[in-house]
Amino acid sequence: MVASPNAARRLVDNIRQVIVGKDETIVRLVAALLANGHVLLEDVPGTGKTLLARALARSLDVSFRRIQFTPDLLPSDLTGVAIFNQKTAEFEFRAGPLFAGILLADELNRATPRTQSALLEAMEERTVSVDGTTHPLPAPFFVLATQNPIEQQGVYELPEAQLDRFLVRLGLGYATREEERRIVEAQRLRHPFDDLAPVATGAELFAEQQRLRETIEVEPNISDYIVRVVAATREHHDVVLGASPRASLALYRLSQAHAWLDGETFVTPDRVKNLAPSVLCHRLVLKPQSRLAGTTPAQVVAAILRAVDVPVSRLRGA
Repeated sequence: MVASPNAARRLVDNIRQVIVGKDETIVRLVAALLANGHVLLEDVPGTGKTLLARALARSLDVSFRRIQFTPDLLPSDLTGVAIFNQKTAEFEFRAGPLFAGILLADELNRATPRTQSALLEAMEERTVSVDGTTHPLPAPFFVLATQNPIEQQGVYELPEAQLDRFLVRLGLGYATREEERRIVEAQRLRHPFDDLAPVATGAELFAEQQRLRETIEVEPNISDYIVRVVAATREHHDVVLGASPRASLALYRLSQAHAWLDGETFVTPDRVKNLAPSVLCHRLVLKPQSRLAGTTPAQVVAAILRAVDVPVSRLRGA
């Protein structure tokens, strides 16, 4: 990977000091942040989901809040409430933990659908409405949610509208034996996380978000390829609900941000193919008979990527 002095690259390098052997996951996480999207981290306990979120928050000099989602959590616990001030005889808004630069929604699927829905406006419009008044959220505003895919008791399945707000779904997976040995040895005296310091500001990140959109070229045939891949999810025989146009924009933006982190100036078809599963799989709803037959969204996306004709970039043959 090409070294770069940009703020996003510094974030990646800083997080790598804590998260061992998961470089591509770290890159996609930071790329999603650059693309102004949100991330769903789905994996079994103990693989480092929360540590990854905390490492990102420690590396970026913005406000950070962590919310442990539980069944008794109320929407007002997230958004805040209007409280009557007896001195002024007026209602004053007390902001909730949603008003943060980075929000870690830990075990999001443990909250009721009513509470989960409180995130919809915040994630899409970067605002919160309370008692008829709309309050803007800080910029950047980035939601990093975690969930355990194997738990069945005491959890609520995330609705399609909620899943569609997440630009990507990522997993860490178990470390290899060598990586696990490095993790154990690195924590012999103290945790590497304790030594992390901010390496970028929110203003730097916002500036890069604007710069990469102007700098990273996406040829018309690459844009068309993105749209054709996403549209194919709506026509696949195993799918009852395919990816929305929001997914096309997500794949477009993520490809630009990923190219920026790689030090490239344009998006190739191979990059789109590589990133597509992270953007599309969590957005697909399969037919019941297909699920019973063992078909997975990942298999559907892989089949679509094999079937859709790949264009040739004039900037680089692909």
